Amino acid sequence: MALALFVTVMQVQGTVAKVAIEGAPRPLTDFGNLGYVLLAVSGLALAVRRRWPVPVFVTAALASLAYYSVDFPDGPGWLGLFVALYTLTAYGDGRRSVVIAGAGIAVLATGWLVSAADIEPRAAIGWVFFRIGASVMSAALGESVRSRRVIAAEAQERAELAERTREEEARARVDAERLRIAREVHDTVAHAIAIINVQSGVTAHVLDKRPEVAREALQTIEQTSSRALREMRAILGVLRDDHDGRLPYPGLEQIDELTAKARDAGLDIKLEQSPPAAPLPSAVGSAAYRILQESITNVIRHVGPTRVTVALNPGIDALEIRVTDEGRRAVPGDDPANPRLPAQPRTIIGSPAEHGRGILGMRERCRLLGGELDARPTPAGGFEVTARLPLAPTGARL
Repeated sequence: MALALFVTVMQVQGTVAKVAIEGAPRPLTDFGNLGYVLLAVSGLALAVRRRWPVPVFVTAALASLAYYSVDFPDGPGWLGLFVALYTLTAYGDGRRSVVIAGAGIAVLATGWLVSAADIEPRAAIGWVFFRIGASVMSAALGESVRSRRVIAAEAQERAELAERTREEEARARVDAERLRIAREVHDTVAHAIAIINVQSGVTAHVLDKRPEVAREALQTIEQTSSRALREMRAILGVLRDDHDGRLPYPGLEQIDELTAKARDAGLDIKLEQSPPAAPLPSAVGSAAYRILQESITNVIRHVGPTRVTVALNPGIDALEIRVTDEGRRAVPGDDPANPRLPAQPRTIIGSPAEHGRGILGMRERCRLLGGELDARPTPAGGFEVTARLPLAPTGARL
């Protein structure tokens, strides 16, 4: 509103001052003070220029055409028109506003030139071209401001989108890390608990009759729990700062220790391992260790004392893993082949009743590295787990 009043006063007062100095062919008071009315209308209309930019521009343009058509004196009566043109393109909707402004300027230029056909002195026609040029500049300035505002808004939106994307990626990485830690904790705890459970049964069974066997079982429990605690500290070390001591994630370098613990739990382990041509990637080695650990744990938990063959065949582009057990030994009472383990009801690994999430977890580990895993019963009554891990991990395959 303040701008509208200011422009109105400038138009009226500036025209009156110019007439007082230079005179005018037609006074502003003719036709019932029509000159004053047109100057005031084109200025006061600016009060609603942002709400209705097109009607305000049309009002200012018609007032200007009428003003100059009846030969009222020239002066700063074009200020309201220029502000209306600027507002139309600056706060309009882009192309449509520019088209309206261009058409309006063409009509105004034609009307102004026709009205100035017999103007005297002829040099005064320069003010007509000034009005035309200033109108074009006002529209162009408004469009430039609108374009810059649109570009700034788009840049802000892109920045906000990028920030949201970064936050989502960070959350996804955190979730993936949590899932990895959960898997590592599951594998470590499940393996340790399975061995401790078996050895506890051995201790209870032979405590009175064979104390030396019970002592060995308790030592195995102590060693297994100690190893599990160390692995847990290493796994959860990512949640502490860099000054805390951390152990490396287990890999195939610890396979001898893994098989030794399996033998202590009553398994007859046969390891067939070929040396790799080049060091295995840490991700592949860790995944292979966890697959072996989970497979052996499942045999201990669901089958009991039996013979297990573990084969590791590192190739040029992939590591192949095979874990095969011969199934539960159907012997009542204590197993004569291994008196340290009491016979217990068992289920074949992978049966519907005891499938759990072990095989699913191993399969997910393989897929994370772009590999494959297969687990199925063997014709001889045992169970076999085979896995193939690319040496150059390609990521998850769905």
